Formats: sequence, structure tokens, C-alpha cells
Amino acid sequence: MYVALVPNRNSPPAYLLREGYREDGKVKSRTLANLSHWPLAKIERLRRVLRDEVLSGAAEGLTMLRSLPHGHVAAVLGIARKIGLDRLLAAGQAPARLAALVLAMILARVIDPASKLATARQLDAATATSSLGPLLELGTVSEQELYAALDWLLSQQSRIESRLAQRHLSQGTLVLYDVSSTYFEGRTCPLARRGYSRDGKRDKLQIIFGLLCASDGCPVAVEVFQGNTGDPSTLAAQVAKLKQRFHLDHVVLVGDRGMITETRVETLLKPAGLDWITALRAPTIRTLLDQGAFQLSLFDERDLAEVTSTDFPAERLVVCRNPWLAAGAVLNRHKVAKHFILTITGDTFGFERNAEAIEAEGRLDGFYVIRTNLDKTTLATRDVVRVYKSLSQAERAFRSIKTVDLEIRPIHHRLSDRVRAHVLLCMLAYYLEWHMRQALAPILFDDHQRAEAAAARSSIVAPAQRSKAAHRKAATKRTADGLPVHSFQSLLAELATFTRNTMAMAAAPHDTFLLYPQPTPTQLRAFELLAVQPRL
Repeated sequence: MYVALVPNRNSPPAYLLREGYREDGKVKSRTLANLSHWPLAKIERLRRVLRDEVLSGAAEGLTMLRSLPHGHVAAVLGIARKIGLDRLLAAGQAPARLAALVLAMILARVIDPASKLATARQLDAATATSSLGPLLELGTVSEQELYAALDWLLSQQSRIESRLAQRHLSQGTLVLYDVSSTYFEGRTCPLARRGYSRDGKRDKLQIIFGLLCASDGCPVAVEVFQGNTGDPSTLAAQVAKLKQRFHLDHVVLVGDRGMITETRVETLLKPAGLDWITALRAPTIRTLLDQGAFQLSLFDERDLAEVTSTDFPAERLVVCRNPWLAAGAVLNRHKVAKHFILTITGDTFGFERNAEAIEAEGRLDGFYVIRTNLDKTTLATRDVVRVYKSLSQAERAFRSIKTVDLEIRPIHHRLSDRVRAHVLLCMLAYYLEWHMRQALAPILFDDHQRAEAAAARSSIVAPAQRSKAAHRKAATKRTADGLPVHSFQSLLAELATFTRNTMAMAAAPHDTFLLYPQPTPTQLRAFELLAVQPRL
């Protein structure tokens, strides 16, 4: 290592700590640290230390005081600043420390999701497990401080969501809405109730939360409901939010068949002047078939057809057949009781297959019908299908929030507002993750993308829309430039090995400086895609 003086044409010269190395038989150098902000006397002492090391062959001149995982922090913090998340929080006119603690919790949720107590330990200067706390200059951090910051965050929810809506929603835009549930630890929170568990945890209380997303899947707002709330009952609050808080008079609401029901269309969406895209339930599809609205033979050589029905005046119905869904229906082991006729007496039990019911349902395996009031000049037939299928992006958000990335559970909070604040925190963490995923897409390949690569073989997806890149990634496990593909979490783990090292000279232990390793090719590519500087 050596100190180099690098002249700048229109600025003072730069003092750089450099290291020489060989590559392909050639001598090269790389910069390890910029010492330009050091006093000249301190730079000269380091120069002498390095010279003495070379002359004596000793390595005691420099001491590493602390080494912290850093690359993942640089990536997450860099993007947070790039998209203005830090400024959005700071605009709440709260003490700067509260906003900094909220930002730290959001970033920590992406980096290493944990309880508030564990997060406090991750951030505290004495027990830090990454460079996040030191970079934000948090010093000592307590669990109670984080709870106070959570309470402040909840008070800012309306302002934050309104700003996000200004960024990502506009008049006439598509808005995705879906709900999910998550189980709850404990029994004292008023929000936690028994209801239909999507997690298969029938023995636990749960909460419901609904997520509003822009058409590209970017999350904009979230709302928490009691665990026994039906999906359609959550829709009224979202319509009010779109019209009254976000001031959007004309949007197209996209929701699944269990959300946007006939009752909600007539009593809520039409009076509010909103357009919609949803799907029909199986019994309604069977009725349309019986009425002759469409013939199954139409789909021997095509995958979709647009039909009309007097039951749905001024609306378009797009009938789709997906053979992959039909196969899934055959393999499904649940909800088969309707296919059997049971005979139960005081001392006997008998059953037989209901051939008529089995045949009736089998005819519609793989079929679904999308319903919309948008005319063809606004949205073509295939685009109606594409937009409805974009609901999968909201489902992907739930998957990231609940399991693979942000781990919203277990939830131990006893107060309703703390639960709401915790869910909002997770939504903002996903907002940050969503932006990172967009930038890092060339080197990411997660489980849901493997499913999409398989689904791309379905005839419902137009050939031009099929992802050749996804197929190639699945086959080679390599990116276009030859790097190994990663999941979001495995990439963060690799970035974490880019460390932030606090160094000092033995002769002057208080004169510290930072030293970073040379990034690996994957790390370098990730930082380039994110357009962030790793040496913070």
C-alpha cells in the first residue's frame, strides 16, 4: 500500500491510499481510500508508517479497529436516498432523530427483518451488526425509542400515502387492489380475530390487510382490518381513499372475483363513477355456458373470445381457457366434497361419486371469465386479460411482505395502532425493495420468476410477451454477462461481504480512516445497476 498524490486540473490535488497488485502479468493499482480530507500532517504520518512497513517487512503499523458488513447497507440506503424516501420521512416536521430511526427500521426490515428489540441491537453503536447505525449516526438506540418512532410513523401515514399516490397514480390510471391475512401471536389486540386463514393457521387469531398498488405493482397504500373482515367489505374504504384523500375521480380498479362482487359493482363502484376489471365466479360462468353465451368448441383452436350477455349490460366478458389451470384443477386435492353424495344414518355411512357434478365442473376446468365496463377503444381484448393478470404483482408483494423477504410475522404488538404502524413499516420496506428489484432485474431470478417462465409457455400469453430472458436464466443460471443469478436475499448476502473497515495507525490510534475491499464482479455489477456509491 502507498499514498498517491493525484493532481486535479481545476481542484486541489487528491491524496489516495492505493494498493498495487498483478493481473494477467501486468502491474495494476486500485484505490482503497480517499484521504484528501485528512490534515497533511496525518497523511505524512501514514506515509511514514507504510514506508517503515516496507523496509522492515512488518505489518504492525496499521490496525483494523472494526469491520462491519456494509455493501447491502450501501445499496439499500443509496436507493432510499435516490428515490427520496429519506426526504419524504423528514418532511413530517418531526425531530430529525425520529425520522432517522424510522428510516433505519425500514432499511433494517429489508436487510435483516427482526423484532424491534433485535433491531435496536442491530442499530446500536456498541452492538451493531452492519454499518447502518454508524452511517446514520444513530449512536445508542433503545427499543423504546423505536416504539416512539413507530407511533410517529403512524401519525404520518395519510401524508406519506398521499405523496406516494401523487408519484405513482394519476387520473385514468389502473389501480390494483388485493387483500391478505397474517396470523397473530397473542390474544389481547382488538384487531386480532378468528377468520379465514390464508396461512393455514386455524388455531391462531389473525389480521387482514389490503394493499393498493399502481399498475406496475409499486405499493402506494395499505390498510389493516380486523381478522374476521370479509374481502369485499374492505373495498369501500379504498374507494373513499382514492376519491377523497388522493383526489382521483377516474381510475380503473382491478380486483379478483372475491373482491369486486356484483353487489360491490352496483352499490359502490358505479355510484362512485369508477371503472373496473374483475372476474366471474364459477357458478356464474356455468350459467353463461348453459345460456349459450359461449361454446366450448370455440376454444379448440383459440385461447380467448369476447362475448356479451344480457345479464351484464354495457359490459364486456372475455372468456379465457388456460390449459395450465386445467391441469392444476385435476391435481387439486381440496374442495372435492361437492363431488360426492353422502348417505348418513344412525348406524351407517355411505358415499358415492356425484357423476353429474364431476362432469359439469370438468367441462369448465381451465376456463375463467374476465369482466369489465371499459370499451374496446380504451382497452383491447388481450389487454383486458393482461391487466387482470397483473394482479399477480400485488400477490407477489404479499409474498415478499409475509415470507421470503420482509417477514411481517410473527406479530406480537398488543395495541391496534402499533400493529397498523408495523404493517405500514413493512409496506414502506417493500416500496424500497420494489425499486431495488426494478434496477437489479438483470441479475435477479426468484422463485416467482421461475413460475412466470413456466406460465409463459401458456397460450394465454402472446408470443411477443414471452420472456426469453427468463427461459435463458432458468436454463443457464447465469445472467447475460455471465454472472451467477441471485434471489433478492442471496444478492443482499453477497453484498454484505463488502465490508466497511475502520483502520488506525499504531503510532496514532485516534487518527482513524475507512478502508474498503475491492468489490467482486457481482457486487460491482449490482452497484452499477443501482447507480449508488458503495464507499459511503
